[in-house]
Amino acid sequence: MIELMTTGLETLTLTLGAVADTAQAAAGSVGSATQHVAVGVDHKVWAYAIFLAIVVVFLALDLGVFHREAHEVSMKEAVGWSIVWVTCGLLFTVLVYFAYENHWLGLGIDTPYYATAEQIKAGASTITRGEVTGAMAAESYLTGYLIEKSLSMDNIFVIALIFSFFAIPAKYQHRVLFWGIMGALIMRGAMIGIGSGLIMKYQWVLIVFGGFLVLTALKMALIKGNDDPSQNIAVKLTKKIMPTVDFFDGQKFITRRTLKPTYSIDPVTGKEKQDPPPAGSLGKRAITPLFLALIMVEITDLVFAVDSIPAIFAITPDPFIVFTSNIFAILGLRALYFCLAALIAKFRFLKPALILILAFVGVKLLLLSVPPYLQAWGVVKEAMGPIKIDTTVSLVVVLATLGVATVLSVVVPAKEGGGGHK
Repeated sequence: MIELMTTGLETLTLTLGAVADTAQAAAGSVGSATQHVAVGVDHKVWAYAIFLAIVVVFLALDLGVFHREAHEVSMKEAVGWSIVWVTCGLLFTVLVYFAYENHWLGLGIDTPYYATAEQIKAGASTITRGEVTGAMAAESYLTGYLIEKSLSMDNIFVIALIFSFFAIPAKYQHRVLFWGIMGALIMRGAMIGIGSGLIMKYQWVLIVFGGFLVLTALKMALIKGNDDPSQNIAVKLTKKIMPTVDFFDGQKFITRRTLKPTYSIDPVTGKEKQDPPPAGSLGKRAITPLFLALIMVEITDLVFAVDSIPAIFAITPDPFIVFTSNIFAILGLRALYFCLAALIAKFRFLKPALILILAFVGVKLLLLSVPPYLQAWGVVKEAMGPIKIDTTVSLVVVLATLGVATVLSVVVPAKEGGGGHK
């Protein structure tokens, strides 16, 4: 599996380079920086297209080859896939470096980034455009990936609760998570596009993002969430719109059965197979508990995306870095769920760590966005530039917080009958 995914990344690297060379050749000799920027802007869309194409191939192999038949995902299989996805996410840092350093498909040229204090004093806005080096882009991607990956951990708590409530059999959980991830790709892509457009046009939106992250961290620390998925308004609305059944029809989200399926052993293969429905027992289409669980998984990702996407904008305003780090973080969520669902409660200091990370990136975004407006608000007499926390510092803070939380969870285990996620 690792070899397959690594080969995919190598293919992505070669394809990006080849398309970039073709684009440059077609454009002719670029004699000036202005001409170079124009070529880059015209062809950046290909970077997104190629990245999405490779992701779709990986997902098709996942569902169509490795998980064609419904089965319970073993710990060994889950660990293997987790290693594959994390390896790919980290290796992509290298690809980002070379893509931006060599300006493949225009990446790194005329790219939005947060200006330094010196640039602000010289008249630049908080978000400016210009050349982004490979080192800058790679550091931003890696920090963003780690933040998104750590924040996605909290998703696992809620998904485990959803599967438990709807009593989803272990062998069907992968299918729900797969289609949940597909929906998440579309939703997050749209949200990143909207968010990127907003902050480029209205930079005060960064203040809203920063304040929202801090308030979310406080809410997570002080307020207990609703643990009953049946009370979710989307679930209630779905049940009113469409008929439902309380049994599973294999991996189907929608069924025409009115009676719970029976199963028997196939004498040829020795495997369990579903018996045909009794004559006259088929009715109108109805949704199964699997579909309700999928709705809840999608809603869960939407809620967490509202938190995590502003968090990555605290690191960089570059939409390509924001998008790719988000996608790689959630691609491994399914395998990570099967690894940690049963063990996550033992890491009782992980939840406080996630709250601290969320609060940190919220404060980082506020320090970056608020000072330039203080003079206009009458708070200070002289103009102030943004207070920028270096990306390297952010990376160290995130790694240190997760490391300390993990060590404390092992060294100071929960008392008998206590701990766990609330």
